[in-house]
Amino acid sequence: MTRLRRLRRSDRLRALVRETRLDLDDFILPLFVGPTTQPNADLPALGRHSVEDLVSEAEEVSRLGVRAVLLFGIPEEKDAEGSGAWDEDGVVQCALRELREAAPGLVLMTDVCLCEYTSHGHCGVLEGDEVDNDATVERLARTAVSHVEAGADAVCPSDMMDGRIRAVRAALDESGFEETPIVSYAAKYASAFYGPFRDAAESAPAFGDRRGYQMDPANVREALRECELDVREGADVLIVKPALPNLDVIRAVRERFDLPAGAYNVSGEYAMLKAASARGWLDERQAALESLTAVVRAGADLVVSYWTKELATWL
Repeated sequence: MTRLRRLRRSDRLRALVRETRLDLDDFILPLFVGPTTQPNADLPALGRHSVEDLVSEAEEVSRLGVRAVLLFGIPEEKDAEGSGAWDEDGVVQCALRELREAAPGLVLMTDVCLCEYTSHGHCGVLEGDEVDNDATVERLARTAVSHVEAGADAVCPSDMMDGRIRAVRAALDESGFEETPIVSYAAKYASAFYGPFRDAAESAPAFGDRRGYQMDPANVREALRECELDVREGADVLIVKPALPNLDVIRAVRERFDLPAGAYNVSGEYAMLKAASARGWLDERQAALESLTAVVRAGADLVVSYWTKELATWL
């Protein structure tokens, strides 16, 4: 008689036949850097670090075995254009130079978007109440070059403007950075799960929303078109964001394209489990591991997650 339970009888047997395994090498830790340190008691991974404190945090996570970090900057001052994004003395650029020396073993990745830097909170330059796609793309390319000049190993455009991968690739190549990879947020949905991030990064739109440029959560064929365009324009990695509501999209991207496929396990996903755990409704560690396993099982080769530091001790 067939009994599938035979291989479930003990931890050792279950581990022996486990199909999907989490590997810390595949995880990326988001880090926020601003003028001052501002801890977040409820959501620790969404706390903000000064450059000095960020260096200490990076050294610690590197010792724990974390291989890569993704930097988000919150400038001291914002303007309508988001000019702090490409300032050579901007907060991310300063952090990169410090981290490059203090934690040489870390892969330093940077978010390339204007939402944290604009006074209106949208991901680009405005023309009236609309984001000007092409004017924004030019500024994103400048931002990407400034990050690589400061020490970034990879740049991650997250704005969802049309044509921005082509523009970033051209700008990097023209500046002598042909070897720098572009990790594209190729399928980024307009999602309710970004709320805690927007609070941490002070990037909520002052009016309207981002549905005019981020994707409709109902669409998967459109996501594959976005990925196809980014591949043609020079992307090296394709990211789906958010992760858990879009496991089918991650699977579709994994099956369609040969590029590494990634997923962003976003702040709202992290916050839900933190809140439920604080109420005693579930075990945070087990729920987080199960969730992240689902993302990897769906096909993600790399995962951006706020649990990356904890994973270093859990795995």
